[in-house]
Amino acid sequence: MKSKVYVTKEITPEAMLRLYAALGVKLEGRVAVKLHSGEPGNQNFIRPDFMKPMIDHVGGTIVECNTAYDGGRNTTAAHWETMKKHGWSDIAKVDILDEEGELELPVPGGKVIQKNFVGGHLTHYDSLLVLSHFKGHPMGGFGGALKNISIGIASSRGKQYIHGAGDMDKFWDADHDSFLEAMADAAWSIHDHFKGKVAYLNIMKNMSVDCDCCAVAADPKIGDIGILASLDPVALDQACLDLVYASDDPGKADLIERIESLHGVHTVEAAADLGIGTREYELVTLH
Repeated sequence: MKSKVYVTKEITPEAMLRLYAALGVKLEGRVAVKLHSGEPGNQNFIRPDFMKPMIDHVGGTIVECNTAYDGGRNTTAAHWETMKKHGWSDIAKVDILDEEGELELPVPGGKVIQKNFVGGHLTHYDSLLVLSHFKGHPMGGFGGALKNISIGIASSRGKQYIHGAGDMDKFWDADHDSFLEAMADAAWSIHDHFKGKVAYLNIMKNMSVDCDCCAVAADPKIGDIGILASLDPVALDQACLDLVYASDDPGKADLIERIESLHGVHTVEAAADLGIGTREYELVTLH
């Protein structure tokens, strides 16, 4: 069975609402909205005014977790300051999920890790909306929906655990493919935790080779492509990768080199093997 992935070239808040409607899902109860708050100094992250209509539509709370590296989001106090500085706390309720500790989720069939440490406040929510900025990444090759629910929802310690492929002492030194597989394992635990009460949108805009976690990031060389949405994060990330390769913008070479040099597609491959979703999809264009 192919998964449906909806796409539009229109990059507006209104387009996001149409894509969400096309998914045919209604996220109910207490809705967590996972996005990237942006490292202070980063110029490419998607701004609050763009996200606000979608967050308002689901009555959601913005959720984030602290980072595992030095910067403006590595402690709860610093992260709250960044949330205020970047305007997130002006547009919606904000929750730093690991502010009061973490929760261990099982990954019984994990390729590399059998548990995932996430922000403890995750249990406060009934459903999840994942708003991901698709772009490159200096460790994972690219960042999309799978990274946003794996590294993104992991607690600070959980991020070390994933990066170290289950060994926190190897935070920056683990076997690279094992790290990518650990990300897929962690993504499985989140997707399973919400059991169908989750929807994903990827915004293909400001696509630097660097992540929004970089305080000093490269400017994008490839032009904006659009917004995509799916209930399947594997199909969604695969469709985004395919659109980068299919682009007629010569600037795509920069992003493709980053993805390929770090074997970025392997996270998608591993996630498909775990059964999170499928790499086979039907692309449905919304005008």
